[in-house]
Amino acid sequence: MSWNGYWFYLTAVALLCASPGPNMLLTMRTSATAGLRAGAAVAAGCLTGTLSVLAASAAGLAVLLEAWPRVFGALRLAGVAYLIWLGVQAWRHAGGGGVGRAAPSGWRGWRIGLATGLSNPKAILFAAAFLPQFVDAHRPQAPQFAILVATFGACDAVCYVGYAAGGRSLARALGRPHLRRLFDRATGAMFVAFAAAIVSARA
Repeated sequence: MSWNGYWFYLTAVALLCASPGPNMLLTMRTSATAGLRAGAAVAAGCLTGTLSVLAASAAGLAVLLEAWPRVFGALRLAGVAYLIWLGVQAWRHAGGGGVGRAAPSGWRGWRIGLATGLSNPKAILFAAAFLPQFVDAHRPQAPQFAILVATFGACDAVCYVGYAAGGRSLARALGRPHLRRLFDRATGAMFVAFAAAIVSARA
C-alpha cells in the first residue's frame, strides 16, 4: 500500500464517516435527548459494531456471504427491521428520553449502539469492494487490512464526537416540549427513511 493510496483512502473514509447515517443520527439524537454520557455509550456501541463487521469482512466473511446470498439477504432484512423499530420507538415516545422509555445510558446504550452498527450489512460490501483496492498483493495483507480498518475506526470515532457534541448543543432548545416532540418524530422518520433506502438500493 503506497502513501498516495493511503491518503486517498483516508480522504474517502473521512467523507464517508462524516456523512449522516443511522449510527450518527442515533448518536446525535441520544446525546440531545439523554445527555452526552448516554450519547458516548451509544457511539461506543456503534463503533464496536461497525469495526466488528469490517474486521469480519476483511477476514473473509464477505466471500462467505457472496457464496450464500440468502445469508446476506437475511442480514439486510434484519437491518431494515431494526432501523424501522428505532424509528417507531422514536415516534411513539416523542418527547420522552432517549430511544424508548428509558435513557440508553451505560451498558444498555452500548448494546443499542452495537445492534445498530451490526444491523447495516452495507459495511460488509464496503470492506469487500473498497478495502482490497488499497492492498498491495505482493506484501503481507493482514497488516495492511489492519491499518485500513484502524484508520476507518479513527475517522468514525472523530465523527461520533462531532455528532454527539452537536446533539448536546440542541439540548437547550429541546427543553421546549413541542420542539422535543418535533425532533423525535423527525429523527424517527429518518430512521424509517434509511430503512427504505436500503430496500430501494437492493431493488
